[in-house]
This record gives sequence, C-alpha cells and structure tokens, in this order.
Amino acid sequence: MSYVVDFVNVSTVGLEASPVADALAGLRANEARYWFNKYGHTFATEPAAQAADTVEWVHRVLAEERQLVIESTPLEATQFVAGGLRMAYVFYQSGLAINVMYAIEDGGKRAVGFKLSDGMDVPAELASRFKFATQKSKLAGTIRGSFFVIKGQY
Repeated sequence: MSYVVDFVNVSTVGLEASPVADALAGLRANEARYWFNKYGHTFATEPAAQAADTVEWVHRVLAEERQLVIESTPLEATQFVAGGLRMAYVFYQSGLAINVMYAIEDGGKRAVGFKLSDGMDVPAELASRFKFATQKSKLAGTIRGSFFVIKGQY
C-alpha cells in the first residue's frame, strides 16, 4: 500500500524500524516538499518489498557504476517521472536515502545522490569513498549528502 508523504505533518509511517525514524521521516518529507514545490509532484512511497523493481534498479546502478552494495535493509521506495527526469528513491533502515536521477533525454543529467539522516553514522561502504557536504533543513535537521555522476546506460 502506498503512502503519500505529508511534508506539513511529518510521519514515520513505513520507517518505524529505523533507529533514526524521526530524522529519516523528516528527510523523506524534505524530498516530498522539494518535488511538490518544483514540479507539483505528489511524492508517494511504498514498502520496499512492494517496490522490488525500483530497489533492484537502484542497486544495479550502484553495483555497476561503483561496485557498491548497501548493507542496510531497504524500508521504502518510490519511482516517478517529473521534469524530464526518471527518479527513484530508496529509504533504508540505517537512515540512508539514495536517489537515482536519470534524465530521459540523451545527454541530460544522470547521477546518484546519497543523503544521511540527522544522527546516523556514515555507512562503512560509503565512508572511505565519498565526502559529505552538510545542509540544514527545517523538516530534517542536518542533512549530509554526496553524489556521483552516472556514466552507463540504464
């Protein structure tokens, strides 16, 4: 069952298994607010088990581009098209959120973004490979993020 993310009244629905559930819910709401404000897109997630194709696509991009395997359990995921971009998000039990931005037109921007919820440690599989910048969010507190450009075709 899908969950329409409310960025006014932040809820931990679907994220309760995370030790940083409140911060992860704020991070998810922050993303929902961005997509609504920029493109009018209603951000809805579903349990990772029901969004297996999305989770598998994100994991395939990570594995083929950077030989990365995320150790944490996926809790929620979503996939949509907005503004000429195919977007996929996976929210993990550890508090990690990964998004894949894939421009539909050839030559467009394609990248993978990592965001860490307030209060979580950098996952071991990312710690030595990426530097994280910090940003403040009213919904999510302090967000640390990093990214890499996708070179392959997916």
